[in-house]
Amino acid sequence: MRPVEDLLPIALASTPPVESGDFRPADLVELTALDPTIRLDIRYATTRNFLGTPLYSQGRAFMQRPAAEALARVRRSLAAEGYSLLVHDAYRPWYVTKIFWDAMPVEQHKFVADPTEGSRHNRGCAVDLTLYDLKTGLAVEMPSLYDEATERAYATYAGGTAEQRRLRDLLRRHMEAEGFSVYEYEWWHFDYRDWKSYAIQNVRFEDIGVK
Repeated sequence: MRPVEDLLPIALASTPPVESGDFRPADLVELTALDPTIRLDIRYATTRNFLGTPLYSQGRAFMQRPAAEALARVRRSLAAEGYSLLVHDAYRPWYVTKIFWDAMPVEQHKFVADPTEGSRHNRGCAVDLTLYDLKTGLAVEMPSLYDEATERAYATYAGGTAEQRRLRDLLRRHMEAEGFSVYEYEWWHFDYRDWKSYAIQNVRFEDIGVK
């Protein structure tokens, strides 16, 4: 709806919603430090995303420690079936969520989080990911592309090929076994069960762990 270069200074000058509650201390862990076999393809650090411009200053992925450890267990369980994990996004600073909302047409707001409520990505308890084949090293084909804003992205979409649906459901089954739940409109988006225990974060990647 508006260019990112116009939305970025507005988002950076804005503040996340005020929350009340007894939240756990943030403990964001870098996924590749915890499990180097998890691969990254952080689209929001590149132009290969739905807004066509980099939103992140670095191509890194973080999650709250319990969620990160659960994801590492998913990766180990998938290895027995010949697959591993390719992560597109994990923790997302709140200001990026505001950019997404302000840039997206109203009729497509179901594909992005409302910044007045914050997202589970902002809490470090959501991850966008797919599978890659351990034999070929290539990402598998799913019923839709990542970040595709069509019904093909729905977690229960009945189209595509039988193999695409099998792989989508394989990912979901392994993620659910470790406490993640899929977002109904995006087969690639999973929320960790303890997301309500963490407050919204707005720290940039390069400042994580910096005192």
